Amino acid sequence: MAVENTAVERQDKERLRCVLLSKRRDLRLYLGAEISRIADQIEVIDHGDNRDTDVRLGMAWHPPDDAFSYYPNLQVVCTIGAGVDHVVGCPSLKPEIDVVRVVDPRQAQMMSGVVVWHVIGHQRGFARYRAQQHDRAWEQGQLRRAESVPIGILGHGKIGSKIAADLTYLGFPVMCWSRTPKSISGAARSHYGPVGLAAMLKETEVLVNVLPLTPETRGILDAQVFAKMQRGGYLVQIGRGEHLVEGDLLAALETGQLAGAALDVFATEPLPPIHPFWDHPKITVTPHVAGDISVRAVATTLIAAANAIRGGRRPLHAIDRTRGY
Repeated sequence: MAVENTAVERQDKERLRCVLLSKRRDLRLYLGAEISRIADQIEVIDHGDNRDTDVRLGMAWHPPDDAFSYYPNLQVVCTIGAGVDHVVGCPSLKPEIDVVRVVDPRQAQMMSGVVVWHVIGHQRGFARYRAQQHDRAWEQGQLRRAESVPIGILGHGKIGSKIAADLTYLGFPVMCWSRTPKSISGAARSHYGPVGLAAMLKETEVLVNVLPLTPETRGILDAQVFAKMQRGGYLVQIGRGEHLVEGDLLAALETGQLAGAALDVFATEPLPPIHPFWDHPKITVTPHVAGDISVRAVATTLIAAANAIRGGRRPLHAIDRTRGY
């Protein structure tokens, strides 16, 4: 019996406590059954009013501004999504705390499917046929082949690479842009830096945005970018709402510089009922549903982060705080 008790005590000592930090979502409810699955390694606790020196791991989604001041020994905080800007921007986050994003290949697959849907819709003019169906009009438009529609992708991470691979497979000429040089496999071409962005936009008909939100990328989808694209182009925006200068998009649609836009993310969510995007004939609105990360992937990331803490290692997928991603 004494041996068994000692084993239990040793197991308890090896468990890490993970605090849930969110002002927008019930993270305990979100984790659901996964809490039991990881219970032998992680004890999940709720954010409280008292400081807890035992907490070294956190999980956050839009945390309260003062959240991190309550846990002086916190080493790692994981998000429940690929985006980390809501955590990095928290005023109480200390510089030494590692921020870990969740990488879920299934999310990239889901988001790529949405992009492919919009790209083919633009290529084949399906919106026009939908309107003709309403009017009972039988008018065949010009058929365009995929190779005649060049695609530019802003963002060259896991998601951008998956989108590039899928569109290339379908026959579209694809270019990817990133802040710094990146190696690329397959037929897609790679661009980087300000000069590379201008070169890519000059050839781009459909622009796909999957960038992370940083001070440098905030407002990147503006009049200057739209003006450099091929006339009659199309925007697929599934990055962050703050990437888009909304007035510049409306102006580009009005002049015909852009033929349309598909928007899944917005600076204000839910999108206000009075917003002009809802009724615009050239805009497709979806309610932030391009992709989602599985709860199992989030729980697996927590376990990996806990193991890294125990081993004195930096967690996998910890971001570069100076870059914001």
